Amino acid sequence: MAEHDNNRTVPNALPTGYRFNEFEIKEVIGGGGFGIVYRAWDHQLERTIAIKEFMPSSLAVRSDDLNLVLRSERFSKTFHAGLNSFIQEARLLARFNHPNLLHVLRFWVQNDTAYMGTIFYSGTTLSRLAAQRPELVNETWIRRLLPPLFGAINTIHQKGYLHRDISLDNIQIQENMMPVLLDFGSARQTIGNLSDETETMLRPGFAPIEQYSDNNESEQGPWTDIYALGAVLHTLIVGAPPPVSVVRSIEDNYQPLAEQRPTGFSLPLLHAIDKALSLKPEDRPQSIDAFAALMELSVSDLNDILNVNIEGPGTMLMPVEPEAPAPVAASPLKRYMWPGLAAAGVLVGIAVGAMIAGNGNSEGNSDAAAITATAPPHSVEAPAVVSASGQTAANSAPQPAVQPEAPPPEPIAQVYIKLRLGDDVALNGNQQALVPSPNGFASLQLPPGEYTFTVTNQGSSREQKITIDRAGVWLINPQS
Repeated sequence: MAEHDNNRTVPNALPTGYRFNEFEIKEVIGGGGFGIVYRAWDHQLERTIAIKEFMPSSLAVRSDDLNLVLRSERFSKTFHAGLNSFIQEARLLARFNHPNLLHVLRFWVQNDTAYMGTIFYSGTTLSRLAAQRPELVNETWIRRLLPPLFGAINTIHQKGYLHRDISLDNIQIQENMMPVLLDFGSARQTIGNLSDETETMLRPGFAPIEQYSDNNESEQGPWTDIYALGAVLHTLIVGAPPPVSVVRSIEDNYQPLAEQRPTGFSLPLLHAIDKALSLKPEDRPQSIDAFAALMELSVSDLNDILNVNIEGPGTMLMPVEPEAPAPVAASPLKRYMWPGLAAAGVLVGIAVGAMIAGNGNSEGNSDAAAITATAPPHSVEAPAVVSASGQTAANSAPQPAVQPEAPPPEPIAQVYIKLRLGDDVALNGNQQALVPSPNGFASLQLPPGEYTFTVTNQGSSREQKITIDRAGVWLINPQS
């Protein structure tokens, strides 16, 4: 999110200095046909966050009082269905806890629209990076990029959901070169379905044939996202996306990469991309694991990245050596039908996720149907963020003055620790109640300092020490 636009180039953006209670907008960092993204400052926790606003420019404009106003009443149904999908997407993302998947801190309704506050990710989009530094794109670099992306996508699939909008613009490459998978395609797809503009709402070349169908029984599944991911890799390698799938359904003029043989890329990688871009869903890999196996990415890659610099002071999420790709999830995923995230009224529970770089608690506080503003601008009742500040020691009159205790430093590091079944964790000798997520990682936030993780299981123990001296995401795997 380092490529910044400004309010002059993004119509309908909120002004710099606008406040959502403790959140103050500092600048516009992106905008498109469906939303605007801002860089904001959290005055309570003293950190930078990103705020995304639901703003479909084809349906609404911003009035003088900063509320959204429909361009026409006939857009009401479409706008509110898209708004509901946006809220459901925020709720869904808040449930996931994966270092390479966009993490939502909270969401709320205001200005006759909705907002989600997320972690602020450094770097730029994959599309900009590939354009600005084409020399980076080779097979070694791609094989380092894929395992964390596979892990993020597999996390979504294992919960029974689809992303449905994977593209180079929806993959953020951080300054440490690790990818983060961004927005789902839920609101975009919902608006397209209701406005009879599905084709214009999809990304040409990245959307498989089943996404163009107006038949609700059309079968979509992990293979739908795999097609889009194949299109991303195709674009990186040859500089252009594959032909539009609708056109291919009439006359398939796709030229397999395995036949083109672009210089510097192996046949297993090219063949896997060709299979992912098969026109018929049943001809594609049916799971991320199957896709990884085709390009000969082994499950052992997970252990390779976890063990990088394991003997050093700690492992930041940094680029790994060519022989040590990043993790790929290995759980099998059965074939099933899923209509996507666009269905209105999907009931998704809100879960507290780990928050990178010292986050507070994540909690949703708005009903999907509540879409009217409840407070004027600059005086918004947004959900409060709880700070982990300490208390000041009290002074007694006859006693010598006692200096008040300084509040403990705010957490700055998000630590992900790989655990096994039955592991107990102690941090600097203090027992921790850590519960790993389905991907095997537990998480916690820590301030600067030196830490020793001791993991015990059935009488045996393993240990790892780290030194936290800067904000970021840390990935550790204590060894026996």
